[in-house]
Amino acid sequence: MGLRDRITAGLKDAMREKDQTRLSTLRLINAAIKDQDIAARGAGQTEGVDEAAVLAILGKMVKQRQESVRAYEEGGRLELAEQERAEIAVIEDFLPRQLDEGEVAAAVDAAISETGADSIRDMGRVMGILKGKYTGQMDFGMVGPMVKARLS
Repeated sequence: MGLRDRITAGLKDAMREKDQTRLSTLRLINAAIKDQDIAARGAGQTEGVDEAAVLAILGKMVKQRQESVRAYEEGGRLELAEQERAEIAVIEDFLPRQLDEGEVAAAVDAAISETGADSIRDMGRVMGILKGKYTGQMDFGMVGPMVKARLS
């Protein structure tokens, strides 16, 4: 079952169970995917975005909500922070398992050896390999400095 199908099935289940938080979050996910589909059609892709792009959308949505949680906590709006955390939990149900630090380090080493990277100029190729294989499984904001350190 593809990711889009899982999201649609989750939407239907949330409607049946009358789970408003899950329902509204899944509707937001669907809207974001449809926006990207429309943009892709404008660029000439007839089938919309692929699974990797959907994973990227979900990852971006999680990151946005994490930033909102920090802002709400700093502002003393704990009820809004909890709502954002609930949305993060729903979105993460559709993301693949996150790699731990050891697995990320092994993936970085494998990508460096696969590309034959030996200097900082090769960082883009290494990051491209990692994004192709591990979209949604690692935080690329954390991986970038790790790759940079290994290539320096």
